[in-house]
Amino acid sequence: MKAAVYHAPNQPLTIEDVEIDNPGPREVLIRTAAAGLCHSDLHFMEGKWPWPAPAVLGHESAGVVEAVGRDVTYVKPGDHVITCLSVFCGHCEFCLTGHMSICQTPEVKMPPGAARRLRWKGQHLNQYLNLSSFAEQMLVHEHALVKITPEMPLDVAALIGCGVMTGYGAIIHTAKVEPGSTVAIAGCGGIGLAAVNGAAIAGAGRIIAIDKDPGKLELARKMGATDGVIADDDSVKRINEMTGGGVHYSFECVGLKQTAELCFSILRPGGTATIIGMIPMGVKLELHGPDFLRERRIQGSAMGSNRFRVDMPRMIEFYQQGRLHLDQLISNRISLSEINEGFEAMKKGGVARSVIVF
Repeated sequence: MKAAVYHAPNQPLTIEDVEIDNPGPREVLIRTAAAGLCHSDLHFMEGKWPWPAPAVLGHESAGVVEAVGRDVTYVKPGDHVITCLSVFCGHCEFCLTGHMSICQTPEVKMPPGAARRLRWKGQHLNQYLNLSSFAEQMLVHEHALVKITPEMPLDVAALIGCGVMTGYGAIIHTAKVEPGSTVAIAGCGGIGLAAVNGAAIAGAGRIIAIDKDPGKLELARKMGATDGVIADDDSVKRINEMTGGGVHYSFECVGLKQTAELCFSILRPGGTATIIGMIPMGVKLELHGPDFLRERRIQGSAMGSNRFRVDMPRMIEFYQQGRLHLDQLISNRISLSEINEGFEAMKKGGVARSVIVF
């Protein structure tokens, strides 16, 4: 099969012929239909987060089941599926207490370098986040999949696999935004726009989008934002003034120290800041101690605290009802051979999501 291979930080991906195993027990072979380019992939490509090379990156995808291994009961060949990096075991403490997105069981959520499913030039090729979706096929554990209706377009469904689930889930599950509350969302890329849409579905009374790009703020309004604020040195002052003392909930969707600190600074007393973006390794946040006396909180969110086999079919229903605006998130549809150009467009900005269509 053809796959985009990552060799080292800050080097272009190359399209190579790669071998993939047949499915073993509990494993499923998928014909990839579409894969979104996520900023998380770029963090690893730029060396801000480590991953063993060579590897096939990609983790936001949808496809069709081609074959299943022994003991697989959930899917069969021909089923349409969305993948999710939140592979769960179903029996650990996290899973049994409803926190499947942070399951750590190594048999299903194998650590970097452990999976032996891919080969290139006869040598081991690393799988990424137990998925590796920048390839024509994927071999994954059955608990990394959710079945979906075949009426759902797979290029659109792929977005739900990471970015949309992450932004929407942070609103619904991690922060549990209340109807009528005031929400601020810093960063209006794919995840931030999904968070805006999720806040609208949750019934937030006021949704403030924050970004440097006026075009993204306009798109955020189409997703449900009531206000747009250009990110600059006066953003905190303006937001606190326009809200009469801060927001109930804020969400950091970029992965930067500055925006994380901004999200804490715009909270009203008792407010909660949720960090969604992947802040680079080694970066520390600076927060003012007295602010905690006002019961302000800051927390992280892993993949939207999802229960993806429940959440994703519901999100598809919202899409079919016209309430979840996925079509607007796709800026470009590209081929696998155009993957490097897709990431360059991401670096330049102005792109919500580029999607590889196989």
